[in-house]
Amino acid sequence: MSLRAATFVFALSVAACMSSSDGAPSLAPPADRPMAGPATSVPATGWHAMLVGGDDSSPAFDNAVDTLRERLAALGVRTIRTFTADRTGGAGLATSTNVRDGLRNVGGDACFVYITSHGEERGFVLRADRRVFGPSVLDRDLEQSCGSVPTVLVVSACHSGVFISSETRRPNRIILTAAAADRTSFGCGADDDYTYYDQCFLQQIDTARTWRQVATGTKSCVEVLERRLGVRRESRPQAFFGAAVANLHLPGR
Repeated sequence: MSLRAATFVFALSVAACMSSSDGAPSLAPPADRPMAGPATSVPATGWHAMLVGGDDSSPAFDNAVDTLRERLAALGVRTIRTFTADRTGGAGLATSTNVRDGLRNVGGDACFVYITSHGEERGFVLRADRRVFGPSVLDRDLEQSCGSVPTVLVVSACHSGVFISSETRRPNRIILTAAAADRTSFGCGADDDYTYYDQCFLQQIDTARTWRQVATGTKSCVEVLERRLGVRRESRPQAFFGAAVANLHLPGR
């Protein structure tokens, strides 16, 4: 979708973030996309990371960016670029222009992009300039910088399952999302330290060897937290693993 046409009214729930009608997407990669060679590991120094906290209405988003930056650095990742919605912070401001520039310049032998924010049916929110960032734009910008190298994209937001689609599924990509396209996610209130998904993801980073283990462990953790909360309409985190990166390891593992 066009960023120029995208606007968002910030009337969001304290614990969740909005709703769509799509079901869970098919996970088969499109047949007309060329396959990259299989990859199981990339040296930690070859990974380039970009982390985005898109909304300062809750501290949870920037907290996740700060903690994840520390975890990645501990794994040996040296190139980490961050954007937040905090205008007083030292990181770059998470505007649509800055995020697009960052996506087009991730580079590296492997790409890791983590976005955490409020979300709605068209994409994730960038509060700094009141934009919604959709799958089409993200796909084009990420393709420009990462091409066919192993790429891990994580979108932690309500309705983030929209980022697993025919236009974003590629053999060299792993895509993890906090919710199905028609579901909200939880833990993005003003009193939350982390969203449920971010909290669970960060826990898995400490112990998992592969991204598949991260996906499985994070999903199980989220389900436990939602049961404790008594959630009636669970978030249903989604995962796509391209054939060329099905067994890809985390940096340093």
